[in-house]
Amino acid sequence: MSVEFIGYIGHFNNSEAVRRTGPALDVDHIETVAKAHEYVGFDRALVAVNSNSAESILIGQHAASVTSRIKLMIAHRPGFTAPTLAARQLATLDQFSRGRLAVHIITGGSDAELAQDGDHLTKDERYARTAEYIEVLRREWTSAEPFDFEGTYYSIQKGFGDVKPVRAEGIPVFFGGASPAAIAVAARHADVYALWGETYDQVRELVGRVRGAAAAHGRTPEFSLSLRPVIADTEEAAWAKAADILARARALRSGGGDGRSPFNVRKLSDGNAPPTNEGSRRLLEAAARGPRLDKYLWTEIAALTGASGNSTGLVGTPDQVAEAIGDYFDLGISKFLIRGFDPLVDAIDYGRDLLPRARAVIAERAAARTAAE
Repeated sequence: MSVEFIGYIGHFNNSEAVRRTGPALDVDHIETVAKAHEYVGFDRALVAVNSNSAESILIGQHAASVTSRIKLMIAHRPGFTAPTLAARQLATLDQFSRGRLAVHIITGGSDAELAQDGDHLTKDERYARTAEYIEVLRREWTSAEPFDFEGTYYSIQKGFGDVKPVRAEGIPVFFGGASPAAIAVAARHADVYALWGETYDQVRELVGRVRGAAAAHGRTPEFSLSLRPVIADTEEAAWAKAADILARARALRSGGGDGRSPFNVRKLSDGNAPPTNEGSRRLLEAAARGPRLDKYLWTEIAALTGASGNSTGLVGTPDQVAEAIGDYFDLGISKFLIRGFDPLVDAIDYGRDLLPRARAVIAERAAARTAAE
C-alpha cells in the first residue's frame, strides 16, 4: 500500500465555522494554500467540485502551475462533459503537471444539487452512467488504436485520445459512494475507494464489503478516509477548540449561512430533510450514538450539518490523533484526506505537528505487521 496524506485546496477561504468573505474564485487563497500544502509535506491535495463552484480542472491546472512536487486529486462529476473530452482534459493536465494527477469521480448524492445542472437521472441511473464514463476514460487513456464503445448512456465510434497520461496505466481513479449501486461501480473501476470518517466498526464493515465485491472482478483497490482533525497541545485544549468550532458553526448557520456560497443547494432544498445519500446516513447513524466515539472520533459537526460532506473529526493531541490514524491504517486505510476548519492555519499545523507523527505510527505498525507475517 502506498500511504498518502491528502490536503484540501478550497476555491476560497471558508469552512463550516468560517464565513466566506472573498470572491467565488479567490486566486490568492488557492495559490497560498497549494504552496503551503506542498511546503509542509502533504503528498497530495484535493480540488473539490459542486454544482455552483468554479471549475475544478482549471483550478487544478493553476495549482499545478504554482507548485512542483505535490500531487493533485481533481474532483470531477461525470455526465456533464463527454467522457472522451474529459479524458483528454485530464491527460493534458497530467502531462503539464508531469504525472501528478489523480481524479476523484463524484457521481453525486443530492438530487436537488444535480438538478441545478439539469441532471434528473435517478441515483441508480447516475451510477450506471458513471460506470460507462470511467470505462470510456480508461479506454481513451490506454488504447493505442481507435475504439468503439456502445452503452446505455454513451455511444462512441472510433474514439481515440492522442494525448495520454504520463503513466501507461492511466490516471488513478478515486471513487466514493456506499449504496449497493455505488459499491458495484467501485468494485469494477476504483483504484482507491473513498470513505468519510466513520467509526472503526463502520470502516471495517464497509472496507470488507468493497473488498469482497472487488475480488469478484479480480481487483484489489486501496482505501481512503476523510477526516477533520482538531489538534492542540493537550487533550483538554483540543476538546475546547472543538467546542469553539461547534459554537462558531452554530452561530454561522443560525445567521443563515454555512460558510459557502450564499446561493448553494442547501437554500434550494429542505435543510431538515434526511439526506438521500448513503454516506451521509452512515455518518448520522454514528452521530446518533454520541458526540465522542471510539478513541477520538468527533461527530457534532456531522450532526449539525446533516453530514453534508466530510464532517467528522479526530480530536486530541497530535500523538492521540496519530494513534487513531494508525488504527484506521490497521483496518486497511492507506490514504488519509485531512482538512481543517481554519483551512490555511490548520494545514500548516498538520504539516508541523501531525503528519510526522502519523507517518511514524504507520511505519511502526507496518513493520510490526511484516514481522508477524
